[in-house]
Amino acid sequence: MTVSRVINGEKNVKESTREAVMAAVEKLNYSPNLAARSLAGSEQIRIGLIYSNPSAAYLSRFLLGSLEQARVNQVQLIIEKCDFDERDEETALRELIATGVDGIVISPPLCDSERLLSMLVAANVLAVAVANWEIPHNLAVVRIDDRAAACEMTQHLLSLGHRRIGFIIGTPEHKASEQRLLGFRDAIAAAGIELDDSLVVQGAFSYRSGLATTEQLLDLSERPTAIFAGNDDMAAAAVAIAHRRHLNVPEDLTVCGFDDTDFAQSIWPELTTIHQPIAAMARAAIDVLIENIRSQRAGRAVPKREVLLDYTLVKRYSDAPPLLG
Repeated sequence: MTVSRVINGEKNVKESTREAVMAAVEKLNYSPNLAARSLAGSEQIRIGLIYSNPSAAYLSRFLLGSLEQARVNQVQLIIEKCDFDERDEETALRELIATGVDGIVISPPLCDSERLLSMLVAANVLAVAVANWEIPHNLAVVRIDDRAAACEMTQHLLSLGHRRIGFIIGTPEHKASEQRLLGFRDAIAAAGIELDDSLVVQGAFSYRSGLATTEQLLDLSERPTAIFAGNDDMAAAAVAIAHRRHLNVPEDLTVCGFDDTDFAQSIWPELTTIHQPIAAMARAAIDVLIENIRSQRAGRAVPKREVLLDYTLVKRYSDAPPLLG
């Protein structure tokens, strides 16, 4: 116990004893066993994470942020893949609950599954939904203001002189897709421009869907001078199709994305995009969930919580004024 008090920096130890212990620690090259310390503590926390995302670039940042924060807090993180269908959602959730998790982080687009959220409430499991636009069933939420971010990007394109701007919507079931479309429409309406509905096409947050939707936009008799894609995967696909059609980006076609994943800087030209702090959102979700778990264990009420993080418009090399004539 004396050694433990010295290593943990407690003050109720004689200085001579502290010096003797630290000398022994140095001589033996001793390092504390973090796992043993965690097990010996009064609270061991197990957190589950359910994911299903068509964007590998988004998912990698989300998982990395979650793992880092779980390590910092010395909690166990159990990760479960889940397809976006009713049977798999129920199976994944039951398997996580069976492991004895104290709470669950739900990543997008599963954060918008009403079935999954309702099952969590019925099972009385604490959860945090990341990127959900509402506070569903008294669960906690971590997000950015997708609508404001999309509006700002559209305003940027308008400021460059673009008037025919194509917009590629993300996964239909994801509320962030709806909010980004609303932000796009807000900016177009505020500029006094009547939106041509043919310029708004349905994607699915995947690179493949970006290929098909860009072809659709560029096949229009009057093609757009700029394309704003709902995420970087679809924006990267738009750049690829432009190159295939011998269009220079951004001279012949401006392309912008959303998220600022690795895709944004791994293609040429590098994408102008909205930086969404994906890893930070995952870390915030872990922190909120740990706090709620501790509150519940202490018999305190778990309040509704919404954490809103900042976004940034990042200007790179894929946007320029439209060509005249």
